[in-house]
Amino acid sequence: MQQSVLQSRTRTLAAELPSRAGDDVVLRGWVHRRRRLASVTFVVLRDRTGLAQIVVREPEAVALIEEYAEETVVEVTGKAVANPQAPGGVEVVDPTFTLLSEPAETPPVELWRPAVNTGLPTLLDSAPVTLRHPVVRAPFEITAASVAGFRDTLSSLAFTEIQTPKIVASATESGANVFEIDYFGRPAYLAQSPQFYKQTLVGVFERVFEVGPVFRAEPHDTVRHLAEYVSLDGELGFISDHRDVMDVVSQVVRGMLEAVRERAPEAVERLGLTLPKLPEEIPVLHFSEALRLVGAPPDEPDLAPAHERAIGDWALREHGSDFAFVTGYPMVKRPFYTHPQPDDPRWSNSFDLIFRGMELVTGGQRLHRYTDYVAALESRSQSVEAYASYLDTFRYGMPPHGGFAFGLERWTARLTGAENIRQVTLFPRDLHRLTP
Repeated sequence: MQQSVLQSRTRTLAAELPSRAGDDVVLRGWVHRRRRLASVTFVVLRDRTGLAQIVVREPEAVALIEEYAEETVVEVTGKAVANPQAPGGVEVVDPTFTLLSEPAETPPVELWRPAVNTGLPTLLDSAPVTLRHPVVRAPFEITAASVAGFRDTLSSLAFTEIQTPKIVASATESGANVFEIDYFGRPAYLAQSPQFYKQTLVGVFERVFEVGPVFRAEPHDTVRHLAEYVSLDGELGFISDHRDVMDVVSQVVRGMLEAVRERAPEAVERLGLTLPKLPEEIPVLHFSEALRLVGAPPDEPDLAPAHERAIGDWALREHGSDFAFVTGYPMVKRPFYTHPQPDDPRWSNSFDLIFRGMELVTGGQRLHRYTDYVAALESRSQSVEAYASYLDTFRYGMPPHGGFAFGLERWTARLTGAENIRQVTLFPRDLHRLTP
């Protein structure tokens, strides 16, 4: 059997085969599965778009295929012919195989099976290989589509994308658990939020957004927390109050869902997902109303996970919505830069977006006057000097502004119904995991 790499030939992807019946084609990908029958061997090739079936009849070719373990990278030239029983209704016959790498070793899991029936530790330990499985990979296709929707929506609203430092001189919030590093002999920290910088840049661009990593040195060992995750942040100036920010969040969520529908339909189908219900207006509860709804004491300072689940149930039952806003969280539970509710300063002009019973987005209106920042820090017995470079921004004229942030991995976990956020994190970092 001839073995030559026809690099001058245009590659055909698996998803394109249905339109190529009767043509000579060149496929390149991984040997996904081999099935040897009495008179014929079937090779299933996998590329980024799907699977292609190749029919091998010549004894020489069959013997060669026996030497190629699953995940061997090959090129296949042959003729595409119609066959209703093949994936996409077309298969490749009279193939010529060419190795594009060394024959692969046997993978730690059988990627050709419909599902990867192994524990999460094995999935994560062997991530460079297990991520190749179409079902394991699907959440990350949804993540990519979601980020594209996030960017597209905010860009259409005249936001400017920014990139802020991830090595900072101080914590964004007093008392926050941060990772300290040695920065040329002096202490510095991995940023747990781009908050200060995105506020500063409202004074430059008016509307900004960022997609980037954040770091939380919090010793959580739960199914919903990570030490490093991707944060989707937005900040906008010249607002009336936090409700303007909520309106942008609603548009962003709608845009992200639409991007998933348009850009990742195969991944949605592979996972058997039903995308969430988003009404024209997301239902809104004030924090005090939320406490009454869930039967919590009126002086409760925050919502527990059980409360969030109850609010999620209420939103779906009463409003047909997988989302609900809770506004007016107590000022004692919000950062010092949060703007208080003007008619009752016990409450804040802030909000959380609950998605399928879990807090997803946190946002609100910020303080924008220098004197208000000084008063807020002093009221909390915090040092004004510690935030000097940040506060200088507000000496030189800042508009009323606000913003929001949410974790990308948590979004994908809620979309896909993942039981553990690590299932939708490419290479998770937590209390126990630093590799791969």
